[in-house]
Amino acid sequence: MSDNFPPPPPEQPQPEYQPPAQPSPWAAPPGPPQKQRTGLIVTLAVGGGLVVAGAVVALVLSAMDSVQDSIALPPRSEAPYSEPYEEEPYEEEPYEEEPTATEPDAKKDVTIISCTRDPQIGWQSAKVKVVNGSSTTASYTIMMEFLDEDGVKVAEGGAGVVALEPGESAVRKAQGVGEVPRGTTCRISDIWRTPSDRSES
Repeated sequence: MSDNFPPPPPEQPQPEYQPPAQPSPWAAPPGPPQKQRTGLIVTLAVGGGLVVAGAVVALVLSAMDSVQDSIALPPRSEAPYSEPYEEEPYEEEPYEEEPTATEPDAKKDVTIISCTRDPQIGWQSAKVKVVNGSSTTASYTIMMEFLDEDGVKVAEGGAGVVALEPGESAVRKAQGVGEVPRGTTCRISDIWRTPSDRSES
């Protein structure tokens, strides 16, 4: 035997063999195995949820019934059915323009007595004399046009007289707005004469 090999390990004690224990013939027989309660818990939870849901639905339905009762529509009319009403076409009456003067000779009441151009600013103006040739107190509105040498309108102006008695006269200035060329002339474009009272003046 060589000295290079280690000595063998010591022997380990082996446990003694023991046969399995036999139940005692005088012991009570074992009871039946207990069933798990998981299924019972699930069934109770589902049933409780259904009961709560049913109660909520019943509460909502009762609330809707009460709201419908509060906004119930009026009873339907039992009147016989009638054909829809057809509206007759509306015929608009023709518009009649008021005359520019209450009397045809109103233009004879107004006369241009001067037509001048302001040398400083180049604006044109006209003075008009108004004589009430009617038989009633009247008011006048006079519109003027200012024309260049070619007859083209280059400016406008106006003047008015209120509550002029029959036979009386008045002088008014119709001032144009805007610079006009030299040689511009004046012309009456429109005259309105309407009856009026002295209280309007």
